[in-house]
Amino acid sequence: MRDTDRELLKELVRLDVSQTDCSETRRVLETCPDVADTLANPLVTHDEKRGIISKLFPESVQKFMINTVRSGAVANIGEILDEYEDMLLDKQGSIKAVVRYVTPLTESQQADLRKFIMEKFVKEDVDIEYKHDPDIIGGFILNAGDLEYDKSYRTSLRLMKDTLQTKAAEYVDAPAAKSKNSDIISVLKTEVRDFDVKSGATETGFVTRLGDGIARVYGMNSVMYGELVEFETGIRGIVQNLEEKSIGVVLLGDDHGLTEGSSVIRTGKRAGIGVSDELLGRVVDALGSPIDGLGAIKAEDYFPIEREAPGVIERKPVNTPLQTGILAIDSMFPIGRGQRELIIGDRQTGKTSIAVDTIINQKGQDVICIYVAIGQKSSTVAQIVNTLKKYGAMDYSVVVCASASDPAPFQYISPYSGTAIAEYFMSKGKDVLIVYDDLSKHAVAYRAMSLLLHRPPGREAYPGDVFYLHSRLLERSSRLDDEHGGGSLTALPIIETLAGDISAYIPTNVISITDGQIFLESELFNSGLRPAVNYGLSVSRVGGAAQTKAMKKASGNLRIDLAQFKEMEIFTQFSSELDQSTTELLDHGRMLTELLKQPLYNPLPHSEQVILLYAAQHGFFKGIPLKELREYRTDLMTYIRSYGQDIISEIDENKVLTDDLADRIEKILTAFEE
Repeated sequence: MRDTDRELLKELVRLDVSQTDCSETRRVLETCPDVADTLANPLVTHDEKRGIISKLFPESVQKFMINTVRSGAVANIGEILDEYEDMLLDKQGSIKAVVRYVTPLTESQQADLRKFIMEKFVKEDVDIEYKHDPDIIGGFILNAGDLEYDKSYRTSLRLMKDTLQTKAAEYVDAPAAKSKNSDIISVLKTEVRDFDVKSGATETGFVTRLGDGIARVYGMNSVMYGELVEFETGIRGIVQNLEEKSIGVVLLGDDHGLTEGSSVIRTGKRAGIGVSDELLGRVVDALGSPIDGLGAIKAEDYFPIEREAPGVIERKPVNTPLQTGILAIDSMFPIGRGQRELIIGDRQTGKTSIAVDTIINQKGQDVICIYVAIGQKSSTVAQIVNTLKKYGAMDYSVVVCASASDPAPFQYISPYSGTAIAEYFMSKGKDVLIVYDDLSKHAVAYRAMSLLLHRPPGREAYPGDVFYLHSRLLERSSRLDDEHGGGSLTALPIIETLAGDISAYIPTNVISITDGQIFLESELFNSGLRPAVNYGLSVSRVGGAAQTKAMKKASGNLRIDLAQFKEMEIFTQFSSELDQSTTELLDHGRMLTELLKQPLYNPLPHSEQVILLYAAQHGFFKGIPLKELREYRTDLMTYIRSYGQDIISEIDENKVLTDDLADRIEKILTAFEE
């Protein structure tokens, strides 16, 4: 703050301007921005400026405004008022005390209370306000500074109820345990005896500003980042900004009923979500509350939405495949359990379809699937849920929805809530697949929230920690060793690009965090290739380690063949005469491209993929017109399912393509041709 601004601040202190007049001054400047411009305009005379000030501003502030205009500090009025209001709040918060009671305190009790507050806050005097509050049943509640001393009967009864319910549940679960600790009568006697001492000091604060789902709260000096706080209306919020004299809180609900001055209380808990096996088959919001109309969900445990990722020592290598059922992906860009594979591309290129196909393909694979919809239309999410139900995939799936109509804080926490649900199942030794659809909208929601919290904008107006936003989310995907449960969490984050620009800020961030990407291209999609995978830009950094030996042998040089075909196709598009080897290479490439086309919601079993790739690489589709290839492939697999069930069973069971098995595949392929 400049010396001139400090002098103006001192003048506000000397004038003893009230909080009300400060707020009125700020309101005038915000609702009429032209006023500040006029007061700062050197072409406007001093008398005219004095007239404007006398008409628009409170009398106690007029002298301050005139001196501000003379010193040329009109542009800094907001900063000076902020500092002065902080001083007022500091003064108010440390010496103001409110006592809520049922039975009026005697004079001696009031004197003892005053002495206690003066000693606690080291003040010479304190202003105590007494309020009659029959809702607390008995006792009293003292609010002094940012502390709350709750000695009410209401709180003691609630704590007694919670303890008795917990002990009763333990007693029912273990009726054989007849020890003193499990004796419900003993517990009841203890609770009654300790009734008057079951309360203590709780840190509180009060709202100073409110709007757009963000609350600025004064007080609560010991609150933690990410802690849940509760407002007097019952809604909760998550602490996101920790500043010198206040905190920034994002609201997890409607701010109806909240005003400046509303009280806020610490919960002492990090933001989390209730989890249980009852979540399977359900659609929930970002807080874990059901939104599918199928009744309440009973929580067995409470998992924090923000959690440290497993360390390197707790993990084991990613070497078990997670089959997507999509031939182009499983053959060239295999995904392993515990991997993070990015699905990236422009809108309407089939990104969500790949994720849904992968979820459908997990039927019978003992994999729990979590689909997190971030910023999607509710109708789109409903269609996906109906598709999963149609194919029987909802039995092992959970859908977490933070739709486009939900506030930014809900869209911000939804992927973390989904990951908490996934970690619950992973902690039970399960393999889990989670889809984040999509993290581009997640970053936009976080940007909106951060700007409302007055965090400094960086590149493309995103805050500086937007990389950490996604890295701390995706790093939680891993495959744990047997000592830590042996579960795995596989992530399929989705990113939407603009005009195929994968070098933009958010795409490059997520590419650098993940273990590979499947790049979908608009031109390929429009040309009829489904899925529209760009084989040159797509990659899996786990590679063959997450591929079965049968698939590795059957796919052979598939990716190299396609790359050569693409290059040769571009090179020969203007040539009229081609030699035989070039013609064969082009025909083989066109056949592979047609073979890799796959209808929506039709994932292929591992054995069928191996047989089709083996047939393609050994020339069994040579000479078949491209228009007839799909029907020919369908007839072939129908024939093999009828007469080669032993081959399918052996591939599924052993995951190895032996020479003997290859000979049997060739024989049945030849028999079909004949």
